[in-house]
Amino acid sequence: MAKEDYYELLGVEKSATAEEMKKAYRKKAVQFHPDKNPGNKEAEEMFKKVSHAYEVLSDADKRAAYDRYGSAAFDGSAGAPRGPGGGGGGGFHDPFDIFREVFGQQGGGGGGGGIFEEMFGGGGGGRDGGRDGADLRYDLEITLEEAARGIEKEISFRKNMACERCDGSGAEPGSRRVTCPTCRGAGQIRRSGGIITFTQTCPTCAGAGTKVEKPCTACRGDGRVAKSTKLNVRIPAGVDTGSRLRSTGNGEAGMAGGSAGDLYIVLSVKEHELFERQGEDLFCEIPIKFTLATLGGPIEVPTLFGKGSLKIPAGTQSGTTFRLREKGMPSLRGGKQGDQLVRVQVEVPQTLSGEQRKILEEFARVSGDAAEPTSKSFFEKAKKFF
Repeated sequence: MAKEDYYELLGVEKSATAEEMKKAYRKKAVQFHPDKNPGNKEAEEMFKKVSHAYEVLSDADKRAAYDRYGSAAFDGSAGAPRGPGGGGGGGFHDPFDIFREVFGQQGGGGGGGGIFEEMFGGGGGGRDGGRDGADLRYDLEITLEEAARGIEKEISFRKNMACERCDGSGAEPGSRRVTCPTCRGAGQIRRSGGIITFTQTCPTCAGAGTKVEKPCTACRGDGRVAKSTKLNVRIPAGVDTGSRLRSTGNGEAGMAGGSAGDLYIVLSVKEHELFERQGEDLFCEIPIKFTLATLGGPIEVPTLFGKGSLKIPAGTQSGTTFRLREKGMPSLRGGKQGDQLVRVQVEVPQTLSGEQRKILEEFARVSGDAAEPTSKSFFEKAKKFF
């Protein structure tokens, strides 16, 4: 990931609130999402950059570390604190903390698409010196309606899976793993440099202590082969752009007995043609006739869950906002459902029939509007400017 300013990538100030950053990230994610920019490598790279920036800045601890050390806080350089065990590559936080917002489930059947990539390198210790498989990331775009109701989606991708011929061992059937002749099973070798003796990982067995007697002809001794696979994931109601789902054990297969990695599904929600999301509330604008605004009356308004009813009071002004309780987005954590905010815009007719004009002119005469077309209150407020 290029060491660019995370705030500039999201287009926000350093003082931005969490909600402002989430809103900015949603816009950037929609702008650069690979599904909307097929074949555009620059857009795909920008999508990864803004996603990474949001992952850091949306976490209070990581944001504080970034503000103090910059991107060095996550690579163990420039005097920044290091991760557990002194490692420099993974930053000083548990890298899985950023994925504890939402968890997904395993299964099988549905529709969907996105970008699939390795998120974290494998290499953790497995059984008998094996290596754990890498965790993987899948970017999935859904509609606002799907985010409101929850849905199951089938995703398809390629990953390294255990070789069927050798059952993941890397050894040709009938063959076996034997003690490495170079390190004699230690996984390390000693080298002497004058008065100093140091150890290093065995180059023959890569630290496993054993090697394949005869490599499998299907996977060439790796124990894994790249294959296409499908997975059904359940997306809970209330998710938003940046929500992450985890599917345990559905990352890449481990090597030589190592555990499989996990799969992380990172969500982005498409912009809606009618509704704008503001946290758990939804906002929309609807036009109403000026006669309805003047006289008042009931009106039906669209919601994500069907039609809603709204009573317009007599004398309603253009720009007035009404609230429909619990017609917004469900709470991801089981709290109260959000509201829907409806702003009305009064439509003024552009053409009038002769009869309509005559009636309105009579109304203006009776109301005194013809003599004083501008409200007295306006002139009273304007006096202070003269």
